[in-house]
Amino acid sequence: MSVDLPNPNSIARLEKLAHASLSLWPMPVDAHARLINIAENTTWLVEAEGFRAVLRIHRTGYHSKLGIEQELEWSQSLAAAGTVLTPAPIAGHNGEMVQVGSVTGLHAPRFMVLFEFAPGAQPDENHDLSRPFERLGSIAAAMHLQTIDWRPAAPLERLIWDDAAVFGATPTWGSWRGAPNVTPTIEDILEQAEGTVRRRLQAFGKGPERYGLIHADMRLANLLVEGDITRLIDFDDCGLGWHLYDFAASVSFIEDHPQIPLLRAAWLRGYRQMRDLSAQDEAEIDTFIMLRRMALLAWIGSHMEAPEPQQMAPTFATGTAKLAQQYLASHG
Repeated sequence: MSVDLPNPNSIARLEKLAHASLSLWPMPVDAHARLINIAENTTWLVEAEGFRAVLRIHRTGYHSKLGIEQELEWSQSLAAAGTVLTPAPIAGHNGEMVQVGSVTGLHAPRFMVLFEFAPGAQPDENHDLSRPFERLGSIAAAMHLQTIDWRPAAPLERLIWDDAAVFGATPTWGSWRGAPNVTPTIEDILEQAEGTVRRRLQAFGKGPERYGLIHADMRLANLLVEGDITRLIDFDDCGLGWHLYDFAASVSFIEDHPQIPLLRAAWLRGYRQMRDLSAQDEAEIDTFIMLRRMALLAWIGSHMEAPEPQQMAPTFATGTAKLAQQYLASHG
């Protein structure tokens, strides 16, 4: 998949687009946008006296306008049902949730969504995360139950997060083999892990009790915690996948952290408060962690223009190989 990622040359143009587009929504005329995150999309805090909102400017080539509208349709159906606390999108003056804008220097128009500001802070991976993860497990279970019966207004135009999306001929985030520091030794280990993951997932199957619409990025960066309240943000990657992929995504980039066994137990405890989960399903969690980790390795390799992949690139392949060795020892 070819996407137009933010880079130093485009950030100034995106800032110009952000300010030029604020008039598309109802807000104070003196509102100002400030960049707060660069990943694949860029995220901007929009402020004026008595007003705060968050603007997301989408990268090109990743989602269609309908696909983004379906993301918002699903997230707000979850919010309306009380399943998830998540910021609501703000309609523009034309009544549309997804706005389109362009400025000179950007080669294509950009889709944009403005969200209500949500309070809270991202959890710190070095603090005790048992309570947030138990809550996250219950949220995931409630979402999965809802998606069994939820139907979008039009056929889904969302990503698919299965083994073909990671290992197939046209992987969504590229091939993990092209990631930085994948040496021949590491490649050999990961080839074995890929084969084991694919075999186990084929046997696991895609029955509706295990596979459906998922958030697909329920990691710490997408949680806002305020006391006992947990808000889930950024449904940008939601699509079809295995339900347990949502747990694997929740430990993205910290798969080797010492807290992981405790976090897994907390997540499962929360999940089972809302929905049954068989021992067979639980036994496959390591397979989904391995699938997600290798997807992230590919993501780093294909997104080196963004700051986060640059920071993780030096050691991520080595850490992935170590996880793969542990996985093969118990599941291979």
